Amino acid sequence: MLILTLAMIVMAIVAVARGVDVRLSLGVAGLGLASLAGEPLAFVRTFLSTFSNEKFVVPICTAMGFAYALRHTGCDQHLVQLLTKPLRHVRPLLVPGVILVGFLVNIPVISQTSTAVCIGPVLVPLMRAAGLPALTIGAALLLGASIGGELLNPGAPELQTVSKATGVPSQELVGGVARLVFPHLVAATLVFWVMSWRAGRGEPTAEAPPAFRVNLLRAAVPLIPVVLLFTAGPPLNLVPPDVDQWMQSQLTTPKEDVGTYKTRLIGLAMLIGTLAAVAANPRAGAGVPKAFFEGAGYAFTNIISLIVIANCFAHGIELTGIAEHLKGWIRDNPTLLWPLAAAVPLAFGALSGSGMAATEGLFRFFVEPSEAVGVKADSVGGMVSLGAAAGRTMSPVSAVTLMCAALTQTGAFALARKVAPPLLIGMTVVVALRMAGLI
Repeated sequence: MLILTLAMIVMAIVAVARGVDVRLSLGVAGLGLASLAGEPLAFVRTFLSTFSNEKFVVPICTAMGFAYALRHTGCDQHLVQLLTKPLRHVRPLLVPGVILVGFLVNIPVISQTSTAVCIGPVLVPLMRAAGLPALTIGAALLLGASIGGELLNPGAPELQTVSKATGVPSQELVGGVARLVFPHLVAATLVFWVMSWRAGRGEPTAEAPPAFRVNLLRAAVPLIPVVLLFTAGPPLNLVPPDVDQWMQSQLTTPKEDVGTYKTRLIGLAMLIGTLAAVAANPRAGAGVPKAFFEGAGYAFTNIISLIVIANCFAHGIELTGIAEHLKGWIRDNPTLLWPLAAAVPLAFGALSGSGMAATEGLFRFFVEPSEAVGVKADSVGGMVSLGAAAGRTMSPVSAVTLMCAALTQTGAFALARKVAPPLLIGMTVVVALRMAGLI
């Protein structure tokens, strides 16, 4: 069984590498694994339950809808312009500055693809004017948009997955995740910065973008959902109890759990942010509903679909018993917990192109073994989420990689190869620091 399972996984990897659609490759492999375990209907059940799971659909689709509303009203550009103003005067710091800007924008926007679309039109001309090669520009854009900024947002679907499994509120998870995200960001950025200098500079190929008058009100709109989510949950809990009770009565029924309420609370925060975008630019308000639902549709097509198939694939692996081998290795060798919690989701994210799918599909494999060796599962969840984000960033089939390649007229595989060394070194640093008890 183990040999056949590994063979199917390898065939799925080969199919993706040969350009076969990742949904088709992993879908066929997932169905094959479930059939191998004698439970083909389990594939169908997992497909339908994930397809209709509002834990993913509500936060992801509303977040992408909000991102499209920001783009339609121009609020995203005001935030980007505000963050990039210093970069016009410190050219030696352009590469790390671009990564930092992408990281910061990804916190409120959540969607990596929307982040790349948001910052690309501003940062790509700026980097071209500095004479940076197209591959370096695309890789810096990709790193910034996808290295893990969204993990500092309580509404991130990865954090919702960990929160539901552990019972720890996502607002409290952010602090633990941040201790992993920042060392990874610093290490990967420094390595990539050195690589970009070694690659050299060419002649400027375009003029820098013209000056832009920033409207601080519009620049603040992207931050509204993040602020709302932080203030509504622990440790602040600034929402009055009567308002909180009213919201729960409106958003849930007795049969629905608190997790459902929190998921819909994220959606509500995104809707409030969308209304704020309309208020900040009333002239564009008439087109916001269409833009919002276009964003939601894009999310379902390009993100939810990957999560559905990747979850089916992961469940197929679980049915064959290979997950029990993984749990056994960790129980017998506790030192493997942190390396495996980083490496396995990283590999899955690189294969599927989705960090959310990797976290959802694999985190449950680590809950029981981590508790068995005396490690809090929510702490391991941060490592799983970060590894999945790193894998997505170095995946040539992820939506954000394809978008960065399109924005810079480079190849997705070339970008993936460019960002892989800094990401792997960054993850190695994080794992070493965590095993040493320093973070």
